Amino acid sequence: MPDVDVAVIGAGAAGLSVAAISAGLGLKAALFERGDMGGDCLNYGCVPSKALLAAAHAAAEARRAQRFGVHVGEPKVDWAGVRAHVAGAIAAIAPNDSEQRFRGMGVDVVRATARFVARDTIEAGGRRYRFRRAVVAAGSAAMVPPIPGLSDVPFLTNETLFVLPEQPGHLVIIGGGPIGLEMAQAHARLGCRVSVVEAFTIAAREEPECVGPLRDALLADGVALHEGARVARVEAAAGGVAVVLADGGRIEGTHLLLAVGRAPQLDALGLEAGGVEFGPRGVATDLALRSVSNRRVWAAGDIADPKGLGPRAFTHVCSQHAGIIARAMLFRLPAKLSYDALPRVTYTDPEIAQIGPTEAELRAAGRTDLAILRWPLAENDRLIAEGRAEGLVKLVADAKGRLLGASLVGAGAGNMAGMFTLMIGRKLSGLAGAVLPYPTAQEAGKRAASDFYTPKLLSAPVKRVVGWLKYLP
Repeated sequence: MPDVDVAVIGAGAAGLSVAAISAGLGLKAALFERGDMGGDCLNYGCVPSKALLAAAHAAAEARRAQRFGVHVGEPKVDWAGVRAHVAGAIAAIAPNDSEQRFRGMGVDVVRATARFVARDTIEAGGRRYRFRRAVVAAGSAAMVPPIPGLSDVPFLTNETLFVLPEQPGHLVIIGGGPIGLEMAQAHARLGCRVSVVEAFTIAAREEPECVGPLRDALLADGVALHEGARVARVEAAAGGVAVVLADGGRIEGTHLLLAVGRAPQLDALGLEAGGVEFGPRGVATDLALRSVSNRRVWAAGDIADPKGLGPRAFTHVCSQHAGIIARAMLFRLPAKLSYDALPRVTYTDPEIAQIGPTEAELRAAGRTDLAILRWPLAENDRLIAEGRAEGLVKLVADAKGRLLGASLVGAGAGNMAGMFTLMIGRKLSGLAGAVLPYPTAQEAGKRAASDFYTPKLLSAPVKRVVGWLKYLP
């Protein structure tokens, strides 16, 4: 008989969710984790980065308080205090992901490296565990690109950045994606000199109309942006490290941060012995997240590579995956993963939020029946009152008014994303007719949706009908 009903490798967001659901349903679950409980999100990713951003936003608000007639002067940044805030945020959330909590749920938590030794067996901590079902949720790690000279200089990744004892004098960041941009703005606002080196354009995946306001904000914060700049090599310099560009340019800094993407953690899993097919992007699965080569095995989170969709390195996707796996693996019900309404947010200031595909992605997929609707945040009363009326809501709908994608840039764009997530695939009339509290930023979305119907409402035939109706008693 198997030792466990469900074996879960990895105690990050995806693995913890699957283990909790399995144990809650009365199954014998084992959770294997060689590192910190809570995985990347709690310890090196979402939580510490947002805590650092909160400190940076506080400093920025102090600097611009005078626009409200409030004068507080230049803020003094206590780096030890900032670090304590970040550590405190992690510590406050850690009990939710702790070994003790999951043992209390009935999960057998094994703090050791786990690897497959057969199609139905995992070895960890000197013991073998036979399983009925297994879920690989080992997550991803920061990519270290093959840059000449990189092995000869110290560098940071998200796993080491947040425990840095000293405040960087000049932080050079290679990579202009979400992590690179969030950390660039955070450190600049906390008083560091910051340079970002990006081979293409910053925020390259995002709607171009949304990137402009963010670029302006980063430059205003003092971030030096080097776009279209390819790194030739890195080398030691008197003050720390130097990034040498392909065009001969040279950027010297005290610290170097790599933020060029993430790669699945596959090496120690023994997937070949488990008969689990995988590739550079992760474990190959179907749309129910079941391994295409070993029907006993599922994959979740950053390490899953669903056929036709590819991996998505977001914590909220981990929760989505856990729900798919619970439906398919535990209840034997049909389940099919879809990212049609998937939101993502870059938590800079202003924030960029994307829900579903961008206009360019839809056109690349062959869609021609698109209606493009925009509403500037400069016309939103709440944001005007708060002095934050920069940005845009852009909606992409089909000819019948069904929402296909939404792009937002502005203060609190991430908080507006949920509304559009619920609307993907539905007609904009639901949003246009919604009664929203006044004044809120969400009204901008309603105004954009209403624009789909305004031309029809104000058309000549409608005006004639209203003209006739006015004579009725």
